[in-house]
Amino acid sequence: MSKKKSKKKDIERRIEEAGIIPVIRAESADAAIAAAKAVCDGGIPIVEITMTVPDATQIIAELTLELSRGILIGAGTVMDPETAKACANAGAQFIVSPSFDPATVKAAIEEGVVMMAGALTPTEVVTAWRAGSDFVKIFPCGSVGGPSYIRALKAVFPKIPMIPTGGVNLANAAEFLRAGASAVGAGSELILPDALAAGDFEAIRSSAQRFATVVREEQLRRRPPRVA
Repeated sequence: MSKKKSKKKDIERRIEEAGIIPVIRAESADAAIAAAKAVCDGGIPIVEITMTVPDATQIIAELTLELSRGILIGAGTVMDPETAKACANAGAQFIVSPSFDPATVKAAIEEGVVMMAGALTPTEVVTAWRAGSDFVKIFPCGSVGGPSYIRALKAVFPKIPMIPTGGVNLANAAEFLRAGASAVGAGSELILPDALAAGDFEAIRSSAQRFATVVREEQLRRRPPRVA
């Protein structure tokens, strides 16, 4: 296995171990950076900075330098190959798209970063996977059945790793994982909009801590017992 492929496999493993991807959307770069740090302080070693945040690429570069090597930094709402390459050059370790764009997937592959292309229907899921997407982001999952939809997809596509986003909250995050999700993406239910607007990053840290606890408990529940 090449060094590039080995690195990608390690990132994929760490995403699945984290079990949850906080999706950060903010009105300013400072708020996004503070929210990212609060999430990490809350025990979630991964953040996704969406391209809707002002100076998103620069934020990714700054977080890559500031946060420890144990934190994964990704770029979200990436809609074209040029943006994917710019984010990868800034230090993004994974790229997330809300939909499937072949050129964007190809760019991520060329840059050696993990790709999560968006899909919703069974045909879209298979198309994204066959194009080389490492994970398939199921979006907006909450609008089409939530965990039950993931369970239905996984029944026919058991080998395709899926990450549902849209409608994931504290009450159903564990159920998504039980349904077969490799991880879940959580936006406003985790990065609380009112707290973000008020600059209350302690509330965001506490929110991350609660989500992290739910995910870890579910992961421990599913872990096979040790053989004496």
